Amino acid sequence: MTYNQTTISEIQFYPVKPKDGLLGFVSFVLDDKFWMGSVAVFSRPDGRFRLVYPTRKVGGQNINIFHPITQEAGQEVETAVSEKVAELLSENYESDEPTQTAW
Repeated sequence: MTYNQTTISEIQFYPVKPKDGLLGFVSFVLDDKFWMGSVAVFSRPDGRFRLVYPTRKVGGQNINIFHPITQEAGQEVETAVSEKVAELLSENYESDEPTQTAW
């Protein structure tokens, strides 16, 4: 079995009022086949970002909706999303324009 590099595209960031490290949510297209949404973006003390994938509570148990299976895939998604979020946040801080609700 061969694996191709994961393609992450159409990354959209939806900022929220920061609370407890939560900066907002992202959606993205994975391998031009799957739309992935409601992925939370948290800030880390070292300035990097942490992604938290959606879950649903069923009968007192949290069930994962989706998440990367391999560490490599998770790292690829985290890197792509982090670069986009950092770019958007730096653009927002550098401009004197009002904050947009979604990028």
